[in-house]
Amino acid sequence: EIQVAPFLNVTSGRNTGVAFGLATGGDPILLIAVAAAVVAVVLVMIVRAASPLCRAALGMILGGAVGNLMDRFFRAPGPLRGHVVDFLSVGWWPVFNVADSAVVCGAVLLVILTILGFDYDGGRSGWAARRFPADDSTQADDSAQADDSAAADAETGDARA
Repeated sequence: EIQVAPFLNVTSGRNTGVAFGLATGGDPILLIAVAAAVVAVVLVMIVRAASPLCRAALGMILGGAVGNLMDRFFRAPGPLRGHVVDFLSVGWWPVFNVADSAVVCGAVLLVILTILGFDYDGGRSGWAARRFPADDSTQADDSAQADDSAAADAETGDARA
């Protein structure tokens, strides 16, 4: 174990469970199936998300899930039975890796965005709508086109009621 900072140690460990050592000793095929399902769902969500912040959070979750899934596929004791390598230790917290951190940070960011009112579809509600009003440039473009059309009609004498 190597102390990097007063609160952070680098160590070596193998995790047969999920993030932070939970579900240790679980069926490896089931763990891989759940991780693969998470990856598939997050990929669909990223494609559908219009909010760049939501996409960033989902990207963190996706990156962490894929990282741990690759450990499961390619690490010892063998294909589809591999253990995830955990190497970061912070005080009393269970040993974890960068992929675990990415998943947790992405999930926390999604929760914060939801609480603040940044919607998945790019819209805003609540605090976010009051603090960051939606860009009304499309409405301004529509009214400018209507003004141009009315001016052209007036020049040609083609006024519509």
